[in-house]
Amino acid sequence: MRILLVEDDEKLNESLAFQLKKEGFLVDACRDGEEALYYIEENIHDLILLDRMLPLLSGTEVLARMRQARNETPVILITALGTLDDKVTGLDSGADDYLVKPFAFEELMARIRCIARRPRRMTQDDQLALGDLTYYLGENTLTGPKGSCSLSRREGTLLESFLRNPGQTLSRPLLLTRVWGMDSDVEEGNLDNYVHFLRRRLKSVGSAVSIKTARGIGYRLEAG
Repeated sequence: MRILLVEDDEKLNESLAFQLKKEGFLVDACRDGEEALYYIEENIHDLILLDRMLPLLSGTEVLARMRQARNETPVILITALGTLDDKVTGLDSGADDYLVKPFAFEELMARIRCIARRPRRMTQDDQLALGDLTYYLGENTLTGPKGSCSLSRREGTLLESFLRNPGQTLSRPLLLTRVWGMDSDVEEGNLDNYVHFLRRRLKSVGSAVSIKTARGIGYRLEAG
């Protein structure tokens, strides 16, 4: 699971990010509302932990803009505002859960597990298609003329980036950010490896869709 942590308190931000990574999560962290929206527009996270009191844009404003853009990523609001009215306002703004500071990390983990157990409502957004190829996001399954195969999480994120921008050359820095995160120091060769993996997946399901190399720039996905 990939988590976006939005918390303006530097020490709490660092502490939560450290503990979440120890639990095996991929974590992107930021400290203000405008930066949060920048991350959210990448649409690469499975869960957002969102502080309500943020610089530049409040957490509820960030949440409202998310939902207006039809981004249904689960959100847990984290805040010191703990009255009943505060909770009702936060939940009515589109939050999936509400956690009041101070809290034990074990409680946060329990709430994350609860959200992860919820069945996802299937919509058209749960599948992406191009030519003879269909990718089912919730199941990380790729289907073509000769059958289906499962993708790893990173393979799925990379393929999703291509399928949402068919025929468009995506730069190497953009793809690295979407698959590994903005603060990752991953080597560029890892991107080439995952493109190679995806090409093998496309071949295994018999698809005519192909990934083309734009030398020195990046890659693009083309229908056969």
